[in-house]
Amino acid sequence: MDVLLVVGPGGVPERLIAKARHIVKSAGSDLDPQLIARVLERHPREVAVVGPEHPQAAAAAALQLQRAGLTVSLISDQPPQPDSGLEVCPLSDTGAAMEVSDSLLDLVGNTPLVRLDRIGRDLNCHLLAKLEFLNPGGSVKDRPAVAMIEAAEAAGLLREGGTIVEPTSGNTGVGLAVVAARRGYRCVFVMPDKIASEKIDLLRAYGAEVVVCPTTVAPDHPDSYYSVSDRLVREIPGAYKPDQYSNPANAASHQASTGPEIWRQTGGRVSHFVAGIGTGGTITGVSRFLKSVNPEIQIVGADPQGSVYSGGTGRPYLVEGIGEDFWPSAYDPGAVDRVVAVSDRDSFLTARSVTHEEGILVGGSAGTAIWAALEVARPLSRDQVVVVLIPDSGRGYLSKLYNDAWMADFGFLRASGQSVADVLASKGRQLPPLVHVHPDESVQSVIHLLREYEVSQVPVVKAEPPLAAAEVLGAVQDRELLEAAFHDPSLLSRPVGEVMGPPLPTVGSGALLELAVARMERSGAVLVLDDGHPVGIITRSDVLGAMLGRPAR
Repeated sequence: MDVLLVVGPGGVPERLIAKARHIVKSAGSDLDPQLIARVLERHPREVAVVGPEHPQAAAAAALQLQRAGLTVSLISDQPPQPDSGLEVCPLSDTGAAMEVSDSLLDLVGNTPLVRLDRIGRDLNCHLLAKLEFLNPGGSVKDRPAVAMIEAAEAAGLLREGGTIVEPTSGNTGVGLAVVAARRGYRCVFVMPDKIASEKIDLLRAYGAEVVVCPTTVAPDHPDSYYSVSDRLVREIPGAYKPDQYSNPANAASHQASTGPEIWRQTGGRVSHFVAGIGTGGTITGVSRFLKSVNPEIQIVGADPQGSVYSGGTGRPYLVEGIGEDFWPSAYDPGAVDRVVAVSDRDSFLTARSVTHEEGILVGGSAGTAIWAALEVARPLSRDQVVVVLIPDSGRGYLSKLYNDAWMADFGFLRASGQSVADVLASKGRQLPPLVHVHPDESVQSVIHLLREYEVSQVPVVKAEPPLAAAEVLGAVQDRELLEAAFHDPSLLSRPVGEVMGPPLPTVGSGALLELAVARMERSGAVLVLDDGHPVGIITRSDVLGAMLGRPAR
């Protein structure tokens, strides 16, 4: 239908709202001339009128529209006067009941539990997974997405034709995009550049606009995805930012749904709940419910190494969707009894193991949570029940943690044959694990360092080891540095960050030597990554030395 006129209060079935291109509301049957004019200016082919609690008022309003020259149908279970000439369609479905939902949003929640008996074969306790990827948008974030938008609509913060702007690592964006598709909103999502390309493509498939920002800048930097989202909200008319990091509806959605589901599904036997900490809304909300029914239940957060929740500074890590470099107000530290720090390596390899052994395709953050759950579960007894939340599927990570080449590039997998790690271990000179410099050091001091350690190039980094690959800013090589300083001696006192070149190409420690040689074509050296961390440099001469040291065939 082109226009649906709703007369008086009362709930209108979702199926009618979904069918209407435009919805107009009237408090009573006496229609304002301006309201009739608004309907006429749309040149509708068909106007439907409904008044669930006031069928006679709806019939009177329909007659007024009919007298204005419009084609009108009345949706009602009570027919009007016989001589009204109105076409009447039943409001109620009088046929046999069907098992069907009015909207995809009605399917959010009530996700199942499944045993992880293969991955937990050495445990005495019950290890159960809460499969949140079975939500219609594919993740746990569907729950707060619906709750935040409904709260915004009720408060008048988001109106018809408005725009949803949100910084997200992907899953919240999908949940919001599903809601927006049903409610007719535009979406603009701001994402960090470490996010898998599949997630960006998925959001665009829903019709959303995606803005990508650098991961390595501070949260208050103008280019951070938090700052960019704030700027877009100011610039776009009718924009609303749900801000999952501070929105109370985030945790409230899990207190109202996820927590009660776990309690019911385990028959009240849950003793431990484990989940990754991202915005903190999931673990905070679930904890508030579970602790209210049994204060003895232990709530355990799983956190990437480097994140603030487990004592880090927020330095870059590769796991997506959890961990933070600041403390969101959506997170209540008092709701969590213990936080377990988990490395990228353990997260990724655990996720792959779960997929291979349980047949459940999970993402990297699920690997983090399951690794932490296994740590927690090892000393527990047979009657204890550990529930671990699986936030999303591994379908969004096929180009990363399920791609052997990507895993090898970051040093998480090792190929058979002579590897980069073998060459690194065979280097003769005793050097620090990774000779490096910082961007504020002078060119002169860097030249002295190159001569001291008899190396020809060093990476320029923004922090101290153990480094993340994203913390490498560039590189300097002795030949280019000396040539530049010779032509302009003033360079000697300037920061090396002003004259550095691009970062060296990287290669995983477990990669075959042939791959390292191929990547040396332009630079003469490669930076070696092990478990995602830069650990050393190998050059052409290092490779030649390793080749000479090979046993004769």
